[in-house]
Amino acid sequence: MPKVVFVNEKKEIEVPQGANLRREAIKAGIELYSGPHRYLNCRGLGACGTCRVLVKDGMDHLNKRTLIEKINLNFHPLTSFAYIGHEDEMRLSCQVQVNGDCSVVTKPAMNLSGETFWAKPYPNK
Repeated sequence: MPKVVFVNEKKEIEVPQGANLRREAIKAGIELYSGPHRYLNCRGLGACGTCRVLVKDGMDHLNKRTLIEKINLNFHPLTSFAYIGHEDEMRLSCQVQVNGDCSVVTKPAMNLSGETFWAKPYPNK
């Protein structure tokens, strides 16, 4: 059975092959949501983006991004700001199927003042 390590919580859980990351985290008592999003979220439909996590290890053991996830990460106002600078590691836990060991960071912060956010998208010529 695959193991998922939640870095912030210092907790490791075993999940069935192909399990949904959000459901398994909630079963294990891992808090994926903060503030009002604990009550105001899309319940795993991929619409709100509040269950986002950073995959620090084992991205190759997860399914590929779904269309809903790609749209949310690129265009949703809350998620897209957090996505900047983390394009290779951010996922929506409700859209993730775990097929092997991985390590995730829950509730990543938005970096509105970092270098990546204010960087020019195209280099000067």
